[in-house]
Amino acid sequence: MMLNLKLFNRNSLRVALFAVALCGCAAPGAQADGQAFFRSAQLDDARTMQALLAAGLDPNLTEPQRGDTGMILALREGANKVFMLLLEQPKLKLEATSGNGDTALMMASYRHNLPAVIALLKKGAQVNRPGWSALHYAAASGDQAITQLLLEHHADIDAESPTRVTPLMIAAREGQQGAVQLLLNAGANASLKSADGMSALQFAQKADKPIIADAIAAHLKALSSRRTHP
Repeated sequence: MMLNLKLFNRNSLRVALFAVALCGCAAPGAQADGQAFFRSAQLDDARTMQALLAAGLDPNLTEPQRGDTGMILALREGANKVFMLLLEQPKLKLEATSGNGDTALMMASYRHNLPAVIALLKKGAQVNRPGWSALHYAAASGDQAITQLLLEHHADIDAESPTRVTPLMIAAREGQQGAVQLLLNAGANASLKSADGMSALQFAQKADKPIIADAIAAHLKALSSRRTHP
C-alpha cells in the first residue's frame, strides 16, 4: 500500500499508519499509533483520539503497565473530554477492568469525579460486583457525594472485598470521618469483621484515628442500648 504523505497532516498520518497496521501490512511507526491512543487518554487530547477511533482503533485497548483501558486511564488522569468521547463509542466495554480489577466506575469514584460517575451510571455501569466495589473506592477517598449517589443506586452498603473488608472499614482506616458517619447513618453494619477478625472500630484504632473510633464506638453503644431498651 502506497501513501501520498503530502495529503496528510501530522495527526492524519498517525491515523493512516494505524490503518495500515490494521490491514496486516508492515509500516514504520505503526506501533506508535497504539501509543498515541494512550497519550491522548493521558493528555485529554480528544482530537487525536477522535481521529484514531475514526480509523477503526479498538476503544478497549489496554496499556501494558497497569493494564488500564483507555477509559480507565483517562479517568485516572482527569482527561474528561477523552472519557466522554470513549463513553460514546458503540463498541466500548463498559465493565472492562484494569490489571488489578478496577472498573471505570471504581476509578471515577476514587478520583472524586462526580460528573463521570453520573455519566457511567446513566450508561448502565454495574454498581455492585464481587470483591472490591465502587462504594469501597468512594468511601476510601472520602467522597460523600459519590458515596451517597452510589447508595441511592442500590450499592451494597456492606459489600465485602476478597478479605471481607467493607466500605465502612476502609473509610475508618483511611480516616474519612464524613464517609464513616454517612455510612453509619445509612445503616452500615459496624459489627462485621474482616477475614483478619477486625471490625471497623479496630480498623480505626489500628490506624490511629481516635475521633472515628469514638464515633463508631458511640454508634455501637447506641444500637446496643436500643436493643436493651426498645
